[in-house]
Amino acid sequence: MTITVYKIDPQPKPRMTRSDKWRKRPIVERYYEYCNALRALEISLPECGAEILFTMPMPPSWSKKKRERMNGRPHRQVPDLDNLVKALSDAVFLNDCHIWNYGGLTKLWGVEGTITISVPTRSDESK
Repeated sequence: MTITVYKIDPQPKPRMTRSDKWRKRPIVERYYEYCNALRALEISLPECGAEILFTMPMPPSWSKKKRERMNGRPHRQVPDLDNLVKALSDAVFLNDCHIWNYGGLTKLWGVEGTITISVPTRSDESK
């Protein structure tokens, strides 16, 4: 298994309309900046089997005690996991219709935002 960690705060894909082509909403601008940052990292995903872990950064307003308690725990708030995956796959691929399976998708709380991609190697697939 090859594991790669990218230090970038995961962002969801926002719901967009035609007017977003000329009306520059901040959420859409952040999404495009995020996509450009992902492309600059040269992230690659296989068409099947990748396990993706989105680590969402904890708010700085949380107490030290709460941060310790929540570190590594499931993130059960917005943004939705499916919107995080959409943003990632849309940034990596021009057309992501060839993706037919993800090995696993997870969203957890963490100290800093990261995207961890685990790709099975050939020897892992034969087990």
